[in-house]
Amino acid sequence: MKALRTPDERFEGLKDYPFEPNYLEVDDTEGGSLRVHYLDEGPSGADPVLTMHGEPSWSYLYRHMIPVFAGAGHRVIAPDLAGFGRSDKPSQRSDYTYERHVGWMGSVVRRLDLNNITLVCQDWGGLIGLRLWAEMPERFARVVVANTALPTGDQPMGEAFKAWRTFSQEVPEFPAGRIVYGGTTSKLTDEEVAAYDAPYPDESYKEGARQFPVLVPDSPDNPSSQANREAWGVLQGLNTPILTAFGADDKIMAGVDKVFQKLCPGAAGQPHTILPDAGHFLQEDVGPELARLTNDFIAQTS
Repeated sequence: MKALRTPDERFEGLKDYPFEPNYLEVDDTEGGSLRVHYLDEGPSGADPVLTMHGEPSWSYLYRHMIPVFAGAGHRVIAPDLAGFGRSDKPSQRSDYTYERHVGWMGSVVRRLDLNNITLVCQDWGGLIGLRLWAEMPERFARVVVANTALPTGDQPMGEAFKAWRTFSQEVPEFPAGRIVYGGTTSKLTDEEVAAYDAPYPDESYKEGARQFPVLVPDSPDNPSSQANREAWGVLQGLNTPILTAFGADDKIMAGVDKVFQKLCPGAAGQPHTILPDAGHFLQEDVGPELARLTNDFIAQTS
């Protein structure tokens, strides 16, 4: 598999992102390997908080949350999905499949031998992270679901998602930083918008960002629909504590939190919340607050 690697200098001096990079190699499924970047902050012997981003963001999204987790004594593992951030970027859109991403991130969890995980997932971080939870539930202690879903295609997608998908496929230049800007209520500075653009020197680096919207299972016969149904079958039998924390201004994900509260046994009795003044990228709008809620959830369920 041919892949692009963003030059290191693109990541120098980013605002509020002082973290040292870490890398590991995963099987690209075609006889080669991909280099995956991850942050590893906080006490190395502590139980991990695994923060998973979606698209077109990267681990920069969690920069305001990582110090809050580490300050509470937790280890924080924040990977960049293949195609995003400092991770390698397969060069062909056909290289990007839902199942490959589940496999690549599963390799990260296994290679780092993460156990007693607190998963914090948003956007595609949930589509992938929730599959990992179903695949290896023994590694997960609790889950925080934030503005994400595990769609099977058995229910129609909303108009807001359809509009986003159309935009993502038709816009001549994919504006990663401005997309994140548009999904917040607090609004980013020009410097922060530039940080979200940093992984992409030109359009050739954006094949993953372009492809992700069309990988979301939107019909019952989508290639990943059955795998997601099977994952739901597992999740509905787990008592793992699960907390939903959704942004009040996220129109695409509105109401999805109720699905998790209804179907996941471990959601019963938890302090689920809707966060005001928070959009789709709630890590930008209320990151420290979301981190503190997570820390409280860890303490209450330990």
